[in-house]
Amino acid sequence: MKNPLHESERWLDQALNDWEFIQWLSLEKKFYDKGCFIAQQSAEKALKACLYANGERYIFIHSTFELASKLVDNFPNFRDILDCARRLDRFYIPTRYPDGLPGGAPYKQFSREDFDNALNDCAKIIELTKNHLKDKK
Repeated sequence: MKNPLHESERWLDQALNDWEFIQWLSLEKKFYDKGCFIAQQSAEKALKACLYANGERYIFIHSTFELASKLVDNFPNFRDILDCARRLDRFYIPTRYPDGLPGGAPYKQFSREDFDNALNDCAKIIELTKNHLKDKK
């Protein structure tokens, strides 16, 4: 069996690296589709880190909303980020695949506003998860 705290640290480490990337990306004036997707990925990994720290062994969920909802059962403060998680889930597929949208290519469909909103939602999730995991040590 994997060490839950070690596994949690691995997932949080990758989530924070993704977070650094999207902060760097925010300085650019393009690639909004990719930034929105990586924001969803960063939040997903941070939430998985919390679940691993709480003893989960296998997590095959990719929905940030479902991951956050699982945490709410034992940690009610995760309720505060459910709307953030719900919004980020919208970027999981349509930002990457042309057939995830009714027309056009993803890089033409997502805006700076979409990216800024994804960045803000991800920031809230990262902050909550870091605080949660800090208390676990």
